Amino acid sequence: MKLKRSGIVALTLAATVGIAAGCSGNSHTEPNNAAASSTNTNTKDSGGKFKLWLGWTATVNNDSLVQQYWRTEEPGVDVQLEATQGDALTALNLKLNTGGFDDAAIFNRSQVIDDAMKRSNLLMPLEQYFNMPDKYPSLAAIPKEYLEQMKDADGHIWSLPSWFDSNPSEPWPGWSSSAWFIRTDVLEKVGMTENDLTTLDGVESYLKKAAELKDESGKNLLPLGILTDKNDENAVLAAFGVTVASAGGVTPVKQDGGNFIFMYDNPGFKAAYKWMNGLYRDKLIDPEALTDKSERYVEKNKNGRYAMNIGSFWNFDSSLWEQLDGPTGPGWFYKPIPFPKIEGVNVLGTTQVINPYPGFDTYISKNTKNLDAILKFYDYTLTQKPEQNMVVNEGPVGKYWGWVDQPYGKWAFTDENYKALRNSGDQAKKAQVTPELYMTSNYSNEWYAWWTNENVHAGGVKTGEFSQEIAKMGATRVAENYDMVKAKAGGAWEKYAPELTTVYKEYRAKLLMAKDDAQFEKAWTEFASALEKRGHWSELKTEWNELYQAMSNK
Repeated sequence: MKLKRSGIVALTLAATVGIAAGCSGNSHTEPNNAAASSTNTNTKDSGGKFKLWLGWTATVNNDSLVQQYWRTEEPGVDVQLEATQGDALTALNLKLNTGGFDDAAIFNRSQVIDDAMKRSNLLMPLEQYFNMPDKYPSLAAIPKEYLEQMKDADGHIWSLPSWFDSNPSEPWPGWSSSAWFIRTDVLEKVGMTENDLTTLDGVESYLKKAAELKDESGKNLLPLGILTDKNDENAVLAAFGVTVASAGGVTPVKQDGGNFIFMYDNPGFKAAYKWMNGLYRDKLIDPEALTDKSERYVEKNKNGRYAMNIGSFWNFDSSLWEQLDGPTGPGWFYKPIPFPKIEGVNVLGTTQVINPYPGFDTYISKNTKNLDAILKFYDYTLTQKPEQNMVVNEGPVGKYWGWVDQPYGKWAFTDENYKALRNSGDQAKKAQVTPELYMTSNYSNEWYAWWTNENVHAGGVKTGEFSQEIAKMGATRVAENYDMVKAKAGGAWEKYAPELTTVYKEYRAKLLMAKDDAQFEKAWTEFASALEKRGHWSELKTEWNELYQAMSNK
């Protein structure tokens, strides 16, 4: 890991979204409040109960089986949940301007939310509680690099971090999902093998042959599906060496020696669109690739309309294979293949950056009377065991689930009533058994439950296998400082990032659908001009370099 304290702000929401006026000055500038809070007398357990406001929409039961276990057995705390209705930022703004939340609030890690929380002057500083190993051993065991990057200028920490890798030096790779996928049944029908698809020429040959086949309804197969509405073209760009992922940073950046190459400046960006335009003109890409929405795209995949897909398997719907017991539908035959080798591309672009740093923050009200209950609960959820997020989500081993063979191997639900409600697909029924608060815990590369779980259908195992296979293809890596350069308040990125995205989406269509080489070159020239004039591209890059240098010098 090469992450410095100053470079870590993951999962940042759109920096252009503001919080309405009404919040007072930053609480870390109020020494009286900090001093009062650090000697807060409300540390006494008040009945082992607290309210936790969730920064997302959820079906809340508050007497689920897992919550009953927390209340009556371990950790002996009654956690009462309150879900957010509608937009989280709007709800936060309203809450902070009407007195704040009662006890604690958990949100996805976001600079926008963090700033709003600190400005509210409603929080309790928490740094002292990470140094009490006798009372809160799990809080004291949080990797210090996570805590260091959370400190403000006065050394205060304003939230409890969660959903982090317990071992940042060897992090869990996460759900890698973006790749090139073929249908093995179609591959067999055209008389080709996976070895024939290692180059672009081989892929094009496959697409041309597949276009001559019929689906079950008698229609010609659509050779290639790409859902641009979800930016699935990014997997094509990555094959051409273009990095398309960051870890909360304002823009994807690829390091080349001592230089940084921005997405739109990478020669592979134009080359990738040139290749896709050639496929479009040869009718090898679905002509509706630029207009389809998720529902329509999933329906086409379900009906076996595509011979090949490029993008995230979540977008063409993993249920297509997870609900099958064998080769009874097109979804059974999906398979990711290695990114094809392209002349001049020595290193793939990054499609996923592994960020082991916390993904969620829990803020505590300075007015809570239930501080010890909150800290006690999080000391339990953050216990450093590989299975702890499973324990938090589904109860302890032996209660509702257990190992099938050996610890950290396969597992299965052992309580049939719990299992039926948990897997019902009905949110209200699921809420009867678990509030699904895995995000209050941590995770580990030693064991990941949803790659080793019991599956209702044979196809259920495929998703985990795909993800693990894709993670080894060369487009997934651990985060670096440059992946996390964030916008500064009032700066160029905050001002122009939305227009930059608008420019890209506008010219993505023109580049992909150009009728000939001349029109493609014209669209490219106009795109480059629009990046400068409308997107302020040079100004954005200059500011990025300044922000990166300032971050690196701290």
